Amino acid sequence: MSALTSRQRVLTACRHQEPDRVPIDIGGGTSTTLVVEAYDNLKRYLGVEAGQTKTLSKQYRSARLDDVVLERLGSDCYPLRARSPLNWSPPPVADGEFIDIWGVRWRQIWYRDHAFYWEVAESPLAEADIADLDRFPWPDPNDPGFIAGLADDAKTLYENTDYAIEASCGFYSFFETAYALRGYEQLFMDFIQNPGFVSALFDRLLQLNLAGTRRFLDAAGKYIQIFRTADDLASQNGLLISPKMYRQFLKPVQAKYFEFVKSHTDAILLYHSDGNVLPLLDDLIEIGIDAINPVQPSALGDLAEVKAKYGDRVTFWGAIDTHRVLPYGSTDDVAAEVRQRIRELGADGGYVLSSVHSILVDVPPENVLAMADAAREAGVYPIA
Repeated sequence: MSALTSRQRVLTACRHQEPDRVPIDIGGGTSTTLVVEAYDNLKRYLGVEAGQTKTLSKQYRSARLDDVVLERLGSDCYPLRARSPLNWSPPPVADGEFIDIWGVRWRQIWYRDHAFYWEVAESPLAEADIADLDRFPWPDPNDPGFIAGLADDAKTLYENTDYAIEASCGFYSFFETAYALRGYEQLFMDFIQNPGFVSALFDRLLQLNLAGTRRFLDAAGKYIQIFRTADDLASQNGLLISPKMYRQFLKPVQAKYFEFVKSHTDAILLYHSDGNVLPLLDDLIEIGIDAINPVQPSALGDLAEVKAKYGDRVTFWGAIDTHRVLPYGSTDDVAAEVRQRIRELGADGGYVLSSVHSILVDVPPENVLAMADAAREAGVYPIA
């Protein structure tokens, strides 16, 4: 097969057909890029003088890769994100903290020299009741700042690049937003002791997410190829909530949201959930997801078996191990990991190669390049 454009390559794979090679996503979204410190290391290694690193997300500290680096890595995906609100500014806080548009307070947690992450420090609805939901200062999904210049940028990317445009609107989460607002422990108790509050909270989030997503897709929906949504439903060892609770509380609002997205864009619906989400994968496919990320080998087990069971119904997006291989393996180990995942997941299309979540500072730049180079070399169809 002659070489395809990046856009053609991703769409062909997501149609469960074999393109010229396995597509690569490094830098297309918040869970398929590098954190700031890891990206700074990579830029220094490559000799790229690109100024201060920009981010796709302050909360997750995910780096926006420079065009020259995207090209060097052979990435087929390019990010498109909602902008910042115009009529809201973060309240003043102490050093090492910030408050997001939902009113959640975050604080820095340093895990090594010059590297930190953000964790929830204060959940504004921790002691709320249903009546408080009407009084809470919810973010305005119609703030004009969220889509300022978005349509022009999306059109420019679509007309002047060959990338698959990977979009995220900022209004898409239910479970993660709920436990940030309520607190993990309190929300989990609510599922049993206060189900009316959970339903009311999810209904409120649905209305906000639909409104914000409508404006985003009205502006950019006809230009994008991938629409990314996320809600972490699982840990390394299993689900965070039972299938019964998921189906009672969360699945109905996700189904309405996914249906809305698919009625407003032809883009691939890419869903991100860490951990072992297999017990809910049939449910997620039923309500409309087209692709699942990050496909965590250390949580999912035998990926060849997973591919055999689900590979004709969903595209796998990720699978390159960030638990051990990328941070601690040699470049040869990384290349072997890439070849193995392509063998397991690449047949008949339906696979986009990426790291399992963002690449952290403990991953050497050499291993990032080894992943990208091995993917281009080993991913050529037909796969041996």
